[in-house]
Amino acid sequence: MHWHGLALRNDADGVPNVTQPTVPSGGERLYEFTAAHPGTYWFHPHHGTQLDRGLYAPLIVEDPAEPLGYDEEWVVVLDDWMDGVTGTPDDVLAELTAMAGMMTGGGGHDGHDGMAMPTPSPTPSASAKWPHMMMNAESDLLGGDAGDVYYPHFLVNGRVPAAAETFTAKPGARLRIRLINAGGDTAFRVALGGHKFTVTHADGFPVEPVETDALLLGMGERYDVLVTLKDGAFPLVALAEGKRGPARALVRTAKSARAPQPDARPAELDGRLVDYEQLKPAQAVQLPQRAADRTITLNLTGSMAKYDWAINGRKYDPKVIEPIKSGERVRLSFINQSLMWHPMHLHGHTFALAGTGLRKDTAIVLPGRTLHVDFDADNPGVWMIHCHNVYHAEAGMMSLLGYQG
Repeated sequence: MHWHGLALRNDADGVPNVTQPTVPSGGERLYEFTAAHPGTYWFHPHHGTQLDRGLYAPLIVEDPAEPLGYDEEWVVVLDDWMDGVTGTPDDVLAELTAMAGMMTGGGGHDGHDGMAMPTPSPTPSASAKWPHMMMNAESDLLGGDAGDVYYPHFLVNGRVPAAAETFTAKPGARLRIRLINAGGDTAFRVALGGHKFTVTHADGFPVEPVETDALLLGMGERYDVLVTLKDGAFPLVALAEGKRGPARALVRTAKSARAPQPDARPAELDGRLVDYEQLKPAQAVQLPQRAADRTITLNLTGSMAKYDWAINGRKYDPKVIEPIKSGERVRLSFINQSLMWHPMHLHGHTFALAGTGLRKDTAIVLPGRTLHVDFDADNPGVWMIHCHNVYHAEAGMMSLLGYQG
């Protein structure tokens, strides 16, 4: 069990055959650690595709000296769901892996790196031959291919849109929403109809407040926002980016207000969307200015056609550990050489994005782009770096670094 985003003791990190043996069926394991930083976190298994079977939960670390003022709090967990409906996550991984070697040749990018694909349709869907594979999911925000797994449902707090959760409060209430993307293969663009978000935290760490209409969350990312609620009933919509299916919930502050139409699309979804460049860390959590003692280059490689996702062209091997030294300032340079976007996650640390200093533990690296992040080696152990697309990770896009105290 991995405690996502927490800087904790290495032996509690929950990586099979690295920090612990797997917990057998019917077995038990006690995790003991100090949650040193307040914020919005979550936990999930780090074994196979279990994450995509709903084995996760939010983990909210309260601040005993909470500086934010708000009246209500709502934890919103976003997910994509196919388990038990169209198959299982293991079926999906087997199907994606079976496609290796099916490339029809020829250059160019038709959405899946050279594979012959069906004629584009208005709505992304699966094919009869590949029932779990998403066809023609495209997003400019994600640099092209938005995702590769077909999900029949998108969820808010475990509920489909037809049975959406309703959050009730009084008009004028100041609401803190903690957004968590627990999906396996889907980014979500989130907005609340008739309202703007004030972003206060990214991946648990405070930012200088900034107003936005919508937010984009890659898998594993979290944002906290404040909203002053109006009088009425308003849709919270999490659009499956590029897949065009929605997850929905309802915010109601008036009993008599007419609920929005089931297919309501808030205009805010197409409004201002802040990105990493527009988010600055709060002064208290800024990483001190310092030159990097070491730079580790992490080339993100692979293609859908061969399903050979890897880091530096090498599939994950738990025996290969990148050595660093305690006390170093380490720069990770993620160079995305693939045609897919990857939400990259570092265990045991929160890094700072070069340029803005934004503190995060999971960050999207767009295709053909490079992202530099810095962290201080102040938490000894063997730590994983990986793509938080569960299928990319299981195919091999994981690596390890380690150091002693």
